[in-house]
Amino acid sequence: MRYQRSLAIEQRIDAVLRLIRTGQYSTPRLADELEVSIPTISRCVEALRERGHDIAAENHSGTWRYVLKRKARSVTARMTSTAEFSEGNPG
Repeated sequence: MRYQRSLAIEQRIDAVLRLIRTGQYSTPRLADELEVSIPTISRCVEALRERGHDIAAENHSGTWRYVLKRKARSVTARMTSTAEFSEGNPG
């Protein structure tokens, strides 16, 4: 049961990333497309940001939508950066 829930969450996060890559989705549109709540989309976007995806909300002709600014850094790069920061090195 726990595995199925984790799998569903990961699939949802992947779907959110796939849709954000198109540059045409706002939080409400993502929620409608995936048939989930707006807070669920916000959690997915935050999870993607924590994984290193540079996701921004941009205003295009009066409509806000998410855009992917760059690809995610590797887990190793994020861990190295975090370790340097915690040791007091400026990076």
